[in-house]
Amino acid sequence: MTEPGPLRITVLTVGSRGDVQPYIALSGGLQAAGYEVRLATHAPFRETIESRGLEFGSIAMDPREVMRGREGREWMESGENPVHFVRRLVHLIRPHLRRHLGEVQAACDGADGIVFSPLAFAGWHVAESLGVPSCQAALQPAAPTRAFPTLPLAGRWDFGGTVNRLTHLLSQQFVWQALRSTLDPWRQKSLGMSALGLRGPFRATRRRRTPVLHGISPLVLPRPRDWPEWVHLTGYWFLDRPPDWQPSARVIEFLAAGPPPVYVGFGSMIPRDPAGTIDAVLGALHRAGVRGIVATGWMGATAHAFPDDVLALDEIPHDWLFPRVAAVVHHGGAGTTAAAMRAGRPAVVVPFFADQPFWAERVRALGVGPTPIPLRRLTADRLASAIRSAVTDEGIAPRAAELGERLRAEDGVGNAVAIVDRVLRR
Repeated sequence: MTEPGPLRITVLTVGSRGDVQPYIALSGGLQAAGYEVRLATHAPFRETIESRGLEFGSIAMDPREVMRGREGREWMESGENPVHFVRRLVHLIRPHLRRHLGEVQAACDGADGIVFSPLAFAGWHVAESLGVPSCQAALQPAAPTRAFPTLPLAGRWDFGGTVNRLTHLLSQQFVWQALRSTLDPWRQKSLGMSALGLRGPFRATRRRRTPVLHGISPLVLPRPRDWPEWVHLTGYWFLDRPPDWQPSARVIEFLAAGPPPVYVGFGSMIPRDPAGTIDAVLGALHRAGVRGIVATGWMGATAHAFPDDVLALDEIPHDWLFPRVAAVVHHGGAGTTAAAMRAGRPAVVVPFFADQPFWAERVRALGVGPTPIPLRRLTADRLASAIRSAVTDEGIAPRAAELGERLRAEDGVGNAVAIVDRVLRR
């Protein structure tokens, strides 16, 4: 008798580098556990995915191009107003949705199980049509709770238990109602399933206890008491640099030439005034009396004039650099927040929008960084003061170091793989 082959899993994610790298780590863990894994995402990540021995599946639309466009910038700038934020997000998604649905369906062909990120929600519908198990895998809190309101309200407001939970349910319904004129016909014509109508999929996912894996450490986000048993905090999914990666001689020489610098990088965020933001960053580093490494790839600002005590880089692996700096100034993205914490370094968070105010507040509440500075309030003086606090406060650095040591002892990928394994084999 022929032995059955390994189970095939399709992992789906969309977004920027910070939205994709953790799923590469998770996919690698699933592959190491004996699964055949196809990771479906955007073309710019194909080389990285295939270099890890994973099969690549294509989902079009380069998020970097969308974010650089006028509508993408307007979306980022709408973060203060949650209604406008969600409305603009839906407006960005809708033109690409029909193609996206077809690509997700094709990427899941032959899958025995599907793991999908929140923005790749079509994976749940495809899993239902195929009759295979699925798990939602999220880098931000994705399950309704009374502990805090929905993103992007979380981190800035707390309305109390009942209203907090209601904000989650309302935001889910807002998105469903905006997209169901496309999703329901696709379910009927392409998947051969019934329309979901007004109620949408969220009640069904809770009724069916679709597992939710959060790639978040419970050391950073205490598990809300009202989350059901199928909602998990596994720990972070870190993708470390390839073993043969080496820094440039320029980076090595700069680090050796003086005290540890302060890193400044805002990921894929593009402020309204990139040159003005860089001027504020350089002024803050000078006034704080520290050397700096500035990641300019986020604004394409490599032509800016930088002083000798500031090194400008396009990008560099966080897991290599962060343990070598004095503090990390960043935008509060989930991945960068986790990387700075694991490195045991104090953080100064300058949140732009979305989930970033939530992570900025977690950094402050854990005592591993000073009070965050929203982008609209960023000045050289405010940032200089925050940097001085991060590098000189006698309490911040030890707390950051202790948290980093505990995070490095976690195995988030292993915990997530064990849950997926139980779901697929039950």
